[in-house]
Amino acid sequence: MEQPQYNLFERKKVEAEYSRLYSDIGLGLTTWSPLASGILTGKYLKSIPPGSRLEMKGMSWIKDEALTQEKNNQVKKLIEIAEKLEAKTSQVAIAWCLKNPHVSSVILGATSKKQLQVADFIVIHHRLSFECTSGAAAT
Repeated sequence: MEQPQYNLFERKKVEAEYSRLYSDIGLGLTTWSPLASGILTGKYLKSIPPGSRLEMKGMSWIKDEALTQEKNNQVKKLIEIAEKLEAKTSQVAIAWCLKNPHVSSVILGATSKKQLQVADFIVIHHRLSFECTSGAAAT
């Protein structure tokens, strides 16, 4: 069991570096940060909301690394996909992680009970029926 970060921005370790281990030893993954510290929700497209993770002390490194125009454009594409699926962007991002057959579980890192309620049923539904290819939202 390995626990790498995995989301639409961070894919290399799960999809390339570990690829041989899945068939060779049956490696299964518990991944974390499916929403890339909330960036994949779209809530940071215009500004940093009060009380959000990126406003927390010690998180400035994420701002510099993640809030780029390129990543904002990718989030906008993910929003379009979510709208077509009639789902929240966060739900699609989590379902995308779960769709990978080598991901056994995803650590959500929710900071509120409300965030867990949003993820509940829809994630399971999308895991069973999500039909976008693994690269659709990231291209």
